Amino acid sequence: MNLLKTSVLNGVAVLIKTATMFILNKILAVYVGPAGYAAIGQFQNFIQMVTTFAGTAINNGVVKYTAEYYEDESKQQATWRTASTIVLSASLIFSFFILVFQKQLSIYIFHTDDYKNIFIWFAVFLPFFTFNALFLAILNGKKEVLRLVVANIFGSIFSLIVTTILAIKYSLYGALIALSIYQSLAFLVTLFLCYKSPWFKLNYLFGKIDKLIAKKFAAFALMAFVSVFFGNISQILLRNIVISEFGLNYAGYWEAMNRLSNGYLMLASTILSVYYLPRLAELNSYNLVKKEVNLGYCVILPIAIMGSSFIYIFREDVVNIVFTQNFKPMLELFFWQLVGDVVKIGSWIISFMMLSKAMTKLFVVTETIFALSILPITYLFIYYFGFKGVALAFFVNCLIYWITCSYFSYKKLNQGVIPNE
Repeated sequence: MNLLKTSVLNGVAVLIKTATMFILNKILAVYVGPAGYAAIGQFQNFIQMVTTFAGTAINNGVVKYTAEYYEDESKQQATWRTASTIVLSASLIFSFFILVFQKQLSIYIFHTDDYKNIFIWFAVFLPFFTFNALFLAILNGKKEVLRLVVANIFGSIFSLIVTTILAIKYSLYGALIALSIYQSLAFLVTLFLCYKSPWFKLNYLFGKIDKLIAKKFAAFALMAFVSVFFGNISQILLRNIVISEFGLNYAGYWEAMNRLSNGYLMLASTILSVYYLPRLAELNSYNLVKKEVNLGYCVILPIAIMGSSFIYIFREDVVNIVFTQNFKPMLELFFWQLVGDVVKIGSWIISFMMLSKAMTKLFVVTETIFALSILPITYLFIYYFGFKGVALAFFVNCLIYWITCSYFSYKKLNQGVIPNE
């Protein structure tokens, strides 16, 4: 697998996923409106935190060690057995607690208990959600790019169909149900693709946990917990800041801007997760790692720059096409958000290097600091620049993060984490 092949194959899946995402954005804009966008954002942050704690936190470790043990099938199988046992146990535990505290969760997330039944749906489908992510990680580590692409395409199609039907029929309530179940439906396809692979057997899953592998997973779990927990908590708090300062609709405009960014940057972020993590995990030379990172800057950053430039030039048309005229106030965010997106992709290249080399302490410290630092920076910039200060704060925070991570990660590598030659 090389960067060009991965880019082309993933490009197909990402184009389909991007198209479905933009169609869904239009449907949601029409049927739930700006205020509904804010509620969907809150629930998505909750889902990301729960699924991480319910098992997906170890998936980067699964990718790394599946790739690292490529020539050792027994170690690969021990990796999958340990991972699947952990994921099953964690997801069942969290499903139980979600069912017990469904009313309290609804009040905390949505400020009403009208949506408590949403959490029943989510709790029931949570194990399938987490196992879909685990099997995708296995395919990624095995470098089964074609099967991974097919799985992602079906996931996008399920997302479009389920969300469209439920949002049109039940508005916001239906959209929230769709968020709870569509990934679980994609699990059936991902499981089938793995099952048909000659290297995969169902009896490789579940059983005695390998303590050494579990210990290795712990480092990745800690990094994912910190990144996802603080990242999503900061998003929830930021959304509350915007609601407090400008109102619920403006929180929806900000959420729409974030969803737009996620859509057009999907190609770059997918290449990073599918190609970079297993590729960097294989490299045991400082010079080779540095060369691979520089290649990422030459290939991935230009994609981000071209995408953001195109979006900015046609920003008014984009808002009208992807959303509706009711979302026009989000135009104020475009410039600094798009510049920040490019910087964010640059920083991701470094953070994936940190993940691949299990720089746990450095990753945890930087993720925690910069996930939380966005809050005071946003308060400050809102005071001086109004609503666009939210996007300006995002850019500044990403830039400082990129510079800091680059300095300390290269310093750590040069000090002997891996040899220079």
